[in-house]
Amino acid sequence: MRAVTALQGIAEDDFLRARFYGLLAVLMVAPPPEDLLRRLAAMEGDSTPLGTVLGHLSQAAAAADSDTIADEFATLFVGVTGGEIMPYGSWYLTGFLHEKPLADLRDDMARLGIEPSPGVSEPEDHAASLCEMMQGLVTGLFNEKLDLTQQKIFFQTHLGSWMPRFLADLEKAPSARFYRSVAEMGRVFLEIETQAFAMVD
Repeated sequence: MRAVTALQGIAEDDFLRARFYGLLAVLMVAPPPEDLLRRLAAMEGDSTPLGTVLGHLSQAAAAADSDTIADEFATLFVGVTGGEIMPYGSWYLTGFLHEKPLADLRDDMARLGIEPSPGVSEPEDHAASLCEMMQGLVTGLFNEKLDLTQQKIFFQTHLGSWMPRFLADLEKAPSARFYRSVAEMGRVFLEIETQAFAMVD
């Protein structure tokens, strides 16, 4: 997604949330290059739920190489006639691509000043694009930083309505190895987001 304004200072909690959304976006849009893989392998987990799954992701990154993960990514998400998993909101919500959930998302994108990145052919309801949008809405990379109530509405409409099921499917996909840990991390993070948004009026 193309940012309209420059990043402004944000609270530490929001910065950390944005980093998780950003990491999910990067890992869902393409297989990680070797330098990112090594940075992931160097992460240290802790005993918190997020710290635990980050530790699992670090271990998975240390045990893999970029070529193997690239093959895994292609099998999961690309394939000759489509991968094992379809990472699109419309697919999970209607069983088809390019359906009403995508049209509704595009309406909200226009309202919020979010423009598709030039040269990107994937529909905007791709899991990576939606995580990137949430990152920008949390940090104010688009027209303005949304308050928590507005973030909650966007999250529940465009991510919470289907992405937990997508991540659960990815976590148990036959070809998932490295991406099983990515799905686990995403699932736990979105569970925390869902619980936090439940406390927002």
